[in-house]
Amino acid sequence: MKQSDIFRDNADNCLQLAERAEGQPAYNRYSRMADAWTALAKEQDWLDGEIPPVMVRIQQTRDE
Repeated sequence: MKQSDIFRDNADNCLQLAERAEGQPAYNRYSRMADAWTALAKEQDWLDGEIPPVMVRIQQTRDE
């Protein structure tokens, strides 16, 4: 199993915990944890070369 898949499983677990959370603070905490695991999974995919890096367009200025 790829590391990014493990991270996505962790995100899914956090979402399930959020659904069962008692109270808004716990729901928010688990939701933020799920977002963090998802971000880690995407970064791991990038590190593994599965998704290309984001192209950043640099705007050049002209000397007038």
